[in-house]
Amino acid sequence: MEIGIAADHAGFEQKNLLLPLLTAAGYQVKDYGASVYNADDDYPDAVLPLAQAISTGEIKRGIAICGSGVGVSVVANKLPGVRAALVTETYSAHQGVEHDDMNLLCLGGRVIGPSLIWDIIETYLKATYIGGGRFQRRLDKIIAIENKHIKP
Repeated sequence: MEIGIAADHAGFEQKNLLLPLLTAAGYQVKDYGASVYNADDDYPDAVLPLAQAISTGEIKRGIAICGSGVGVSVVANKLPGVRAALVTETYSAHQGVEHDDMNLLCLGGRVIGPSLIWDIIETYLKATYIGGGRFQRRLDKIIAIENKHIKP
């Protein structure tokens, strides 16, 4: 599976720790930046290329990291087709995919440690959308809201 990853300055160190782990776990990883540490960068600029790749279908799943995870999730959810969520534990990491077809995992590099971040990522990447029944009905409602309120 090919996945995308992006981080601002507050998630830069964690992203660089994750890249070799993801590769060793067998994932093809596309790094959307930042490619150099810059304490003055802004999380909207950092996550936008990854969110756009998910929105267009270039990438099916992504991981975004900022200080708290809140900023990248807010920005990413502005794009159609992106279902981003800030996750701080493993239950939501798999449930968000299984029930809600979450496709962008948002993490707080300043609020959770590297071991927990890795556990959350492994759980997220191994999860599969259940689909059908109530899960598809709810996803269809989300897509209808997007289609009505997000300008093309």
